[in-house]
Amino acid sequence: MSHLFPTYSRWEIEPDFAEGSIIIDKDGKRYLDFTSGIGVCNLGHRPEAVHHAIIKQLNRFWHVSNLFIQEEQEVAAKLLADAAEMELVFFANSGAEANEAAIKLARKATGRTKIITFHNSFHGRTFAAMSATGQDKIKTGYGPMLETFIYVPYNNIDALKQEVNSETAAIMIEIVQGEGGIHIGEREFLSEVEQLCKDYGALFIIDEIQTGIGRTGKPFAFQHFQLAPDIVTSAKGLGNGLPIGAVIGRKELESVFGPGSHGSTFGGNPLSISASIATMESIFCGEFLKQVEHKSQYLFDKLSNGLHLIPEILEIRKLGMMIGIETSIDLPTLLKKLREMGLLALPAGNNVVRLLPPLTVVTEEIDEAVNIIQEAVIHFSKTAV
Repeated sequence: MSHLFPTYSRWEIEPDFAEGSIIIDKDGKRYLDFTSGIGVCNLGHRPEAVHHAIIKQLNRFWHVSNLFIQEEQEVAAKLLADAAEMELVFFANSGAEANEAAIKLARKATGRTKIITFHNSFHGRTFAAMSATGQDKIKTGYGPMLETFIYVPYNNIDALKQEVNSETAAIMIEIVQGEGGIHIGEREFLSEVEQLCKDYGALFIIDEIQTGIGRTGKPFAFQHFQLAPDIVTSAKGLGNGLPIGAVIGRKELESVFGPGSHGSTFGGNPLSISASIATMESIFCGEFLKQVEHKSQYLFDKLSNGLHLIPEILEIRKLGMMIGIETSIDLPTLLKKLREMGLLALPAGNNVVRLLPPLTVVTEEIDEAVNIIQEAVIHFSKTAV
């Protein structure tokens, strides 16, 4: 009998060792990990710089609480704020916590309660973050959600215009809907969302929990579209495996989150902060990000060339190292087959294989992964000979 609540449909794999893009299970089987811990290990498993930073901090102190000045928090906050071209940071423990804080900040700053999000969005599983999520399956069984959230179709500006008004506190959006199916925002749509926020005095919140920290080839995905949000949320890749989340905001919001207005016992924990500094110093580098864009295009081209004649592949979508393969093949069956063949991938939506390889993945690993995907898809294709 397990003493764990059965909240996860766990895979048939128990990891024993991991390094870079590779996981070895208890039976000694090798897997290419194109999940990165669901977009967390952007530098791969156990990168040397992050490992050393954690060990160094372990030998100093592990926890003291946010009653104390901690210089490393200031260092991490500056790296994060500078990368987002913003000014202020609040550290939390996760993406859901960061989104909760962003929702609180927007409501308090505007004195309004209405927040507009999008169908198929995902913002977390705490109550406000769950209420913000535009997927009914996330909310089933929990009773009424917060009533102040409105949901509209993604990439549909006309639908959004019908809902936004002078009572709107914020519009909250993902640049790429990761959990929802790797749906990418259209440039014109995203620009109009930003303008609507300005027109109605609403705050523009961008959820970069999965897309941030170099995942798309920029520090943050919104930078591909020349947007200027008021609030950005970050987590996942920020600590490369250690739990940390963050709200990044503009200087104008400083007085809203004053002493006692929000807090977290573990937010900005010294170990997580040390990991985040090492992670950001590695990723927020022009040459590193150029390589991410180069490798992501290589992966996309290889997939496109290898799968384009297979009718069960409906579309391949990507922004940087976020790639979705939409397919008519039964998704759980296909993902299990990939695991059997030594490749770990994720679902997104109902029919999309989601690839989130480490940003440090090498060409040979990309080639291996594409070959596995091609062989697995052909195995299930009705046109296979």
